[in-house]
Amino acid sequence: MNGANTVQNTGKTSNQKRLPVAPALCRFAQIFEEHGKKAYLAGGAVRDILLKKKACDWDIATDASPQEVMAMFKTVIPTGIKHGTVTVLYKGASIEVTTFRTEADYRDGRRPERVEFAATIEEDLSRRDFTMNAMALSLPDGRLVDPFGGALDIKNQIIRCVGSPPERFSEDGLRPLRALRFASTLGFSLEAALLDAIKQCLDVTAMVSMERVQSEFEKMLRSPRPQTALEAMRQTGLLKLLLPELDACVGVLQKGYHRFDVWTHSVLACAYAAAQNMSLEVRLAALLHDIGKPETARLNENGVWTFYNHEKVSAKKSRALLSKLRFDNQTIEKVVHLIEEHMFHYEDEWSDAAVRRFIIRVGEENLEALFALRAADSAGTAGVPPDPRSMQEFLRRIERVREKSSALSIKKLAVNGHDLMAIGVPAGKSVGIILKLLLEAVLEDPALNTREKLLEIAKKTMENKLT
Repeated sequence: MNGANTVQNTGKTSNQKRLPVAPALCRFAQIFEEHGKKAYLAGGAVRDILLKKKACDWDIATDASPQEVMAMFKTVIPTGIKHGTVTVLYKGASIEVTTFRTEADYRDGRRPERVEFAATIEEDLSRRDFTMNAMALSLPDGRLVDPFGGALDIKNQIIRCVGSPPERFSEDGLRPLRALRFASTLGFSLEAALLDAIKQCLDVTAMVSMERVQSEFEKMLRSPRPQTALEAMRQTGLLKLLLPELDACVGVLQKGYHRFDVWTHSVLACAYAAAQNMSLEVRLAALLHDIGKPETARLNENGVWTFYNHEKVSAKKSRALLSKLRFDNQTIEKVVHLIEEHMFHYEDEWSDAAVRRFIIRVGEENLEALFALRAADSAGTAGVPPDPRSMQEFLRRIERVREKSSALSIKKLAVNGHDLMAIGVPAGKSVGIILKLLLEAVLEDPALNTREKLLEIAKKTMENKLT
């Protein structure tokens, strides 16, 4: 039996508080009653009900064995029968049902070596991670079972471990990241003892697979307040352990250009992106766009820090970091591209052709995200929202150019490779080279984008090569 069971209860196992239960869940629980068994809605669903959120997943804890559950229902999948878990397909819903259990002897920072069935719901709840997740509703009556004071902690908006924080974190190295993610998602504070325990258990978190780390990290960034989790990661050593490229930005000054060090600037940029509900790719780019600055930092003769070509170094480091974290290739490519392009500098003197080349280099599909990143970068520079007028003139130029331009990519040229081969251009590299030349011509003068004019240019190009 794990250490959590020795903790003095801070709530009542049985009290008069009752919460509403979905009718379908009541009918599901009545089947257990008919077989002389108990059923409880447990874990995150109870937390969400107390937070007045919709409970999306139904996890049931029961004193019935997996075999008994399988005998009660027509369609049951033995998803984790070794640990007492089966999934019941009931009236269109997938309901995970787990026999009361306790766990012990964690050796790999994730899985228990020993799982034992327990006699009561209170024993089962004692193995949970945080008090707000260690509650249950007796079914079908909806009576709250709260042996560790989770309801009070939700009311006080604090995240506490069930029992000893070092014990809970030594059992599963992902739990520290879950705690920080909940803090960002819910806006709760973290108990001091919990934060101290994270520092003590970094070696356990180091054993967690990158896929599991990535999942929690992504949820942090998608939350309304990623800065809460990010700063807690820095304070506890998780940042240095998992995101050393970001940790290297702490204390890197930017006198002359920025109000904050690179770390604070990056967190503020990410926080702004989250507050504006920007995409995950923009949030990632906002957080990582300057991680090349520690490597490129130089102090010039005027006492000002410079970071020449930091965007290139940042893009390279971001690709390596996101790959290590097992992000998908599409996300990686977009984030890296945004970082590479984030240092653009527009001037009124730009010709329309220069604007068209900018659009092509960035990609029409990336313009919105790039300008969003620029806004986040600006917010992180001064610590205040950016002036919405700062990029308006450039955006207007882009729209005017897009309206006038018939071709901003090779695909939109009035001719294609087959047309070129039909006039004698050899198949292969020559076709691609001439198509690029034709696009350059159209960028300078959109009026050239007709089949007749482009084929004439292509013929002259071929003649010049032959002579």
